[in-house]
Amino acid sequence: MRRLLASLFVKASTTTVFVAVLSYVAGSYLLLSAAGESEIIAPDNFLYWLVVTASTVGYGDFSPVTPAGKMVVAAWVIPLGLSLFALVVTRVGFAVSEFVHRGKRGLRMTNHVNHTVIIGWNGTRTLRLIELLLAKTNGTASEIVLCVEADIENPMPGKIDFVRVESFSHIEGMQRAGLADAARIIIDNPLDDVTLTTALFCDKYSPSSHKTAYFQDENVGELLRAHCPNIECIPSVAVELLAKSSLDPGSARLHRQLLDSTYGMTQYSVEYCGEEPLPVAALFDHFKRDLSATLIAVRRKGVVIIEVNPALTDQVGKGDMLYYISAKRLDEKRCFDIKMNEGEGVGTCLPN
Repeated sequence: MRRLLASLFVKASTTTVFVAVLSYVAGSYLLLSAAGESEIIAPDNFLYWLVVTASTVGYGDFSPVTPAGKMVVAAWVIPLGLSLFALVVTRVGFAVSEFVHRGKRGLRMTNHVNHTVIIGWNGTRTLRLIELLLAKTNGTASEIVLCVEADIENPMPGKIDFVRVESFSHIEGMQRAGLADAARIIIDNPLDDVTLTTALFCDKYSPSSHKTAYFQDENVGELLRAHCPNIECIPSVAVELLAKSSLDPGSARLHRQLLDSTYGMTQYSVEYCGEEPLPVAALFDHFKRDLSATLIAVRRKGVVIIEVNPALTDQVGKGDMLYYISAKRLDEKRCFDIKMNEGEGVGTCLPN
C-alpha cells in the first residue's frame, strides 16, 4: 500500500491532482455543512480557513465548534489536506525546476525574431565568438542563440539562449532555435562536412537570413558557394597571416584588432540607402572629418567582389555596401548626412 500510494503521489497527472483538490474542497464543504459548522463554511471564511488548516498554519481565528465538525476536521480535513498540500507544492517545485533545467540543457523553445543563431561548438573559440558578438550588441541578453549537438549545458546562462539538438538537419529540433526568424546565422563546426550539410539545410529553411560558414578546407567552401552563392564562406587565413606577418611585421596584430570590437579601431559595414548617388570623395571626407572614421572599401549591389581603396571619383549608389574603420559603429542617422557644394545630399544607412 505504501509503494502504491508513493507511485500515485509521484506519477499523478495534473488533471488527477486538480480533480483531487476539487474533490477535497467539495467534500470538506459538504461534511462541515452536514456537521452544522455554519461559521466555517461561510463564503468569506471557508477557502481561507481550509488553506490555513490544510497547510498546518492554523491561526486559530476559526475552528469547529460542534463535535461532528471536530471529527470531520480530525479525520478528513487535516489528513487529506496535508497530503494534497504537499503534493501541490512538490509538483509546483518540480515544474519550476524542470523549466529551469530544460533551459540549461537546451530543450526549451526560444522565442526570438531578428536574432543571431550560432550553430556548432568549438569550446573556447565559440565562447570568444559570443563575447565579440555581445560586444557589438552592447551585451544585450537573449539576442544570441547557441545551437549545439554536444552534450553540454548553456555555457553562458543569462547572456545567451541555448538549444541542444540531435542533428543540425532535424527540423523539429532546429525550430527551437528560431531558425526561420533569425537575422544572422553563423555556422562553425569542427568538421567541414557537417558545416556543409548544415549550411544547405539553413539555406532552405531560412532563406532571408544572412548566413556565414567557416571552413578549414577552402575547397569545401567553394563547393558550397557554387550551390548557395548567398552564403558567405569564411576560409581559414592562418597560413596567409603567417606569411603576411613574416614580410610585414605586426600584420597579424593589425588584423586581429580590426576584427576585435572590444578594443581599439574595428572594421564595420553599412548599406547606403540614399536615393541619389554620392561620390566616394565626398563620403571619404565626411567619414574622416565629421565621424572620425576611415572609408576603406565598397561592395556594389549584387556583386561579390569588394573594391578595396576605391577611386575618389567612383559613385556610390543605393544598395552598395560601405566598409569603414571606426572606434565604434556609427550612428545610422549621421552616416550620409553630407552637404554637397551643389546642394545637400541626405541618405540613410542600415547597420550590418
